[in-house]
Amino acid sequence: MGVTPHEAEGVALHPSLEVAVVMRRAKVQGPQSRWQTWRWAPEEVVPHEPAFGTEPRVLRQSQDEARWLFPALRVELFRDDAEGYHLNLDSPAPCWFVLWRLDEAPQADGEPLARPVAVSLSYHDAGRWLDAQESVDQLPADPVVVQWLQAFVNQHYQPEPRRRRRPQSFQALTDRFGNPASVSTFKKRDGS
Repeated sequence: MGVTPHEAEGVALHPSLEVAVVMRRAKVQGPQSRWQTWRWAPEEVVPHEPAFGTEPRVLRQSQDEARWLFPALRVELFRDDAEGYHLNLDSPAPCWFVLWRLDEAPQADGEPLARPVAVSLSYHDAGRWLDAQESVDQLPADPVVVQWLQAFVNQHYQPEPRRRRRPQSFQALTDRFGNPASVSTFKKRDGS
C-alpha cells in the first residue's frame, strides 16, 4: 500500500492516505431472515486508485450477494490522538476501524445501500463511534500501513507518567456512610 502524506499549498497538514472500502451484502439465511433480508459488512480496505473514481460502484452482484466499492476515503493521523493509534498497535492484530451507515433511501432493488462514512486507525475514534451507537467494524491493517502508523506513534506518542499512589495510611477515614471519621488512641477510664 503506497503511503504518502497529502499536502495543501506545499505544507503537509496531517499525515494521511486515501483508501477505498469494499462492502459486502449477503443474503441472510435461516430464522433471522424473517426480520432481516440482507446483512452488510466491510470486507476489505484497499489503497485508493485513480481508476476507482469518486463514486461508489458495484463490483459483483448475484442473487445471494453483492460487493460494492466505495473510493476516496481519507484517513488522517493527528498528534493529539497518538494514544489511540498506540492502543491499536498494542492490540494482538492492528486494524482499520470502518464506520458505516445504511442509506435512508432504497436502491433500485428496494434495499438500502450500506455506505462507509469514515475510516480510522484510532482506537479512540472507534470507541466514540460505538458509544454513539454507530455501526463499526474492524478489518486487519496491511503491514505497510502498520509500519507507517508505528513511525507516527514513535514520533508523537508520549505515555503519561504514572502517578504515585497515596499510601492508605494517609487517606482520610470515613464511616460506612462516607462521613469523616476519627480514631482516638486515648482510653477512657471509669468515670472520666
